[in-house]
Amino acid sequence: MDTNKKILIVEDSKNYLWIISNELERQGYIVFTAENGEDGLVAAKKEKPDLILLDIEMPKMDGMTMSKKLREFDTKTPIIFLTNRGDLKHISDAIEVAADYIIKSDINTEGIADRVKERLNLK
Repeated sequence: MDTNKKILIVEDSKNYLWIISNELERQGYIVFTAENGEDGLVAAKKEKPDLILLDIEMPKMDGMTMSKKLREFDTKTPIIFLTNRGDLKHISDAIEVAADYIIKSDINTEGIADRVKERLNLK
């Protein structure tokens, strides 16, 4: 599938970042990456992605803070939060700051690609 859709992945785990980006590129997406919220915010402004995959817990700027700052200038780009935590407080905080979807980090890469496809309304 050649989608020409741009995906920004902001994740501090280099291994997980590499695995997710490879799967999405394999499926035809144009992928940009950042390893912390500060760099992710810069990339979002520059690349104007169609969707953002965003880790919640990162150095420099966490995903919650990044998403709040992103919403100051971009209210439409879907955000899918990645988390390895499952407590309800954590999830409700993510929803409150504009998460369109929340994925447990232990889901397989095809599952992540399926959620991306759903959020972009691709058939």
